[in-house]
This record gives sequence, structure tokens and C-alpha cells, in this order.
Amino acid sequence: MPELTPESSLALDRYLTDTLIGSDPALDQAVADQAAAGLPAIEVAPLNGKLLSLLARIAGARRVLEIGTLGGYSTIWLARAVGATGAVVTIEAEPAHAAVARRNLERAGVADRVEILQGIAADLLPALAGGDPFDFVFIDADKESNTVYLDWAARLGRPGTVVVIDNIGRSGAVAEADSTSAQVQGVRRGLEMLASDARFDATALQTLDRKGWDGIAVALVTDPAL
Repeated sequence: MPELTPESSLALDRYLTDTLIGSDPALDQAVADQAAAGLPAIEVAPLNGKLLSLLARIAGARRVLEIGTLGGYSTIWLARAVGATGAVVTIEAEPAHAAVARRNLERAGVADRVEILQGIAADLLPALAGGDPFDFVFIDADKESNTVYLDWAARLGRPGTVVVIDNIGRSGAVAEADSTSAQVQGVRRGLEMLASDARFDATALQTLDRKGWDGIAVALVTDPAL
């Protein structure tokens, strides 16, 4: 059996991506435009984007909340998942990122079902209270605020809302309780919240792909009122 090496993991990622996803002009151009605009290359990998789309579809999601838009790559996946009659609300702190995302969503033909809220997510989320609940929430923003975002995911959701949190592995550093990284400690607090907060039932998976060694947590909102 071949040994796991950086080269073998990348070869497998390429094979799985080519076999199960292939080329998608709108998504490929979104990544290219993001790079050309100088945005960080921290969008989800193609296989993870497809996973988000499938999870949203499996959940029957019609309303999706995304925290952390970047250039709109994952937003396109989610907008396609909800279909022409669905809606995605996505929050982005950086004006330049939001501008790139708007162009990418327009070119992908899904801008009509996406609302980009530009600003600090912790400040904007309370204004979403009182509306229809979200069926699916994707959290991929500053890790230091993961507990804030999880709290609002429960408040803005319903029993059965699916919540996905990205970057919960951070190359294994999350296992280090004494890490001095604010991001690592933010992830750890979020995972501990998922374990102890009765509003959630959750698990996590390690991932290894072109974006490196990381992971995702997947949670179900059991009762937002607890």
C-alpha cells in the first residue's frame, strides 16, 4: 500500500476532484479573479465546496447563512444548492472581498438569490433575528469568534438546522491545549461549545486536500430555545 506523503495526498485530491467535479468555468474564474485581486487563497477546496452543496441539498435547505464570503467561491456552491427559489445571506467584513464576490456571483448567474451583508458579522447577526429561520449555516470567518457565530447559528436556526464550521484542524494544532494561537484557542472554544451546549449535536472530520491538513465540524441544531 502506498505511503501517505504530501505528494500522494495531492495526487489523490487531484484524482477525486477531476473524477467527481471536473472543470467548472464559473468556479475556476472565481478563484482566478480572487487571486488577481490579491485576496488570500483560503477558499474551500473544490471537494469541500461540493460537500457543502450536497449537505445543503440533503438538508433541503431553502435559506442559507454564510459567515465569511471571501471571493464568493463557497457562496456559489451554496447558491446553486438552494436553487432559483432559495436564498443565501452571506456576511463579509472586508469591502474589497465583498466587491470581488459580487462580480463572481453575477458571472455565475446566482446573484439574484444572494444577499451580501458587508460588515462585522457579530454586529450584523442580531439584525437577522425575527425573520424566517435558516436551514443551513456555514461558518468560515475569524476563528476567535466561533462561539459567537455558533450562538447565532442556533438562535437564527430551527430544530434540524445544519451547521458546518470550517478549519477546525489547523494542521493538528487544535489538539494542543497550550497553544498560544488565538485562532487555535478560538477553534477549541467552539468545539467545546458544540460538546457542552444542549442546542447542538455535533461531530468533526479531519481533511487532507490541496488546502492542507485541516478539518470540519458538522452540527445539528436540536433546540434553539435551550
